[in-house]
Amino acid sequence: MSSSAKRVQKHRDSLRAEGLRPVQIWVPDTRAPGFAEEYRRQGALVGAADRANREELAFLDAAFEEWAGDAAHEKSGET
Repeated sequence: MSSSAKRVQKHRDSLRAEGLRPVQIWVPDTRAPGFAEEYRRQGALVGAADRANREELAFLDAAFEEWAGDAAHEKSGET
């Protein structure tokens, strides 16, 4: 095994010892033909949905703020 392969293996072993594991994910290829057009199309759909559902978004924002506030109090030990 080469020295660089040994260093990589040592690093991976130390990460595993910390309780981590490797994960492979697949993401869209931004260089693919049609990616930019599809990105714009989906972005426009999300923007239109946001504009059409302002009440729902306000409700979700308020719920998140309440949850985040509760979580912060729990973390700090406050009740």
